[in-house]
Amino acid sequence: MQRSLIALALAGAALGLPPGALAQATPAGLWKTIDDDGKTEKSLVRITEAGGVFSAKVEKIFDPAKQDARCEKCSDERKDQPVVGLSIVRGVKASPSDPALWDGGEILDPNNGKTYKVRMKPVDGGRRLEVRGYIGAPLLGRTQTWVRVD
Repeated sequence: MQRSLIALALAGAALGLPPGALAQATPAGLWKTIDDDGKTEKSLVRITEAGGVFSAKVEKIFDPAKQDARCEKCSDERKDQPVVGLSIVRGVKASPSDPALWDGGEILDPNNGKTYKVRMKPVDGGRRLEVRGYIGAPLLGRTQTWVRVD
């Protein structure tokens, strides 16, 4: 990952962008998830990259009543695992057709145990991340906007 960040920094310098501008345009980092209502802060999720593949784990849940929540409805190896520390995004890669889009993986909704295809798109210079979970085509889904913390 360090090589890709250096390459992004050099590309940004060549384009006259401030340091880190392109690096912030990847989904890697710590994100505050916001509920579909656009107001309620739900959790902190860390997205990491290894070998060009992005994944994410829940680091913190803000609702005190859900601190010890488990993925009771999950049907795979995540069943009954604590939501804090749970892998909720897997297999996301840079889109070959759109350099500003990451897709090809899946996202888990720990509330219902279902997995969905996922697309991620950094917006506002990488300060926000549009996360769309869907079934079949992206038109059939819902989008949350996450806010970068780190």
